[in-house]
Amino acid sequence: MGKGRVEAFTDGVVAIIITIMVLELKVPHGEDFSALAPLWPVFFSYVLSFINVGIYWNNLHNMFHTVQRVDGYVLWANLNLLFWLSLMPVTTAFMGENHFAPVPVAVYGADLALCAVAYTILVTKLRHLHGADTTFAKALGQDRKGKISLAIYIAGVLLTFVNQWIGVALYVAVAITWFVPDRRFEKLIEK
Repeated sequence: MGKGRVEAFTDGVVAIIITIMVLELKVPHGEDFSALAPLWPVFFSYVLSFINVGIYWNNLHNMFHTVQRVDGYVLWANLNLLFWLSLMPVTTAFMGENHFAPVPVAVYGADLALCAVAYTILVTKLRHLHGADTTFAKALGQDRKGKISLAIYIAGVLLTFVNQWIGVALYVAVAITWFVPDRRFEKLIEK
């Protein structure tokens, strides 16, 4: 099967996820800067989630640019990733509305970890479909960054019960490492 429909569908779902997240932001009551202070947990959660969803969208865009086709396994793997991403508005609101309490921070981290697992499954299915000698497989390499990110998410979930700010800091650290666009795919496409 061609990849165009899966790309278009993914773009649409990601756009809806971001739209739902922004609709959760409430207008501050008041006309000075002090009115913004109570909203900082919700706004910070939104920014972190927007960046995370954007990172997945960016990586999916680059990844699908290097593949020629998809099959049923890839479609289901992509849907699996989109499912976990679609929970991001709920886990974001849960964490922000509860001012980074340990359980909401752990739930948010679990969603991030499950997104990472789903992304790994998608990558595995695409690699299996296209083989080891393709531009896709060469660009992906061993995907150490992805595996380390998953390990950090899991550590963040567990360490949240020691101190929730450790979990938040680890989630932010992963987002920072991915914030600069992944050039692995772009470098090989340019050649």
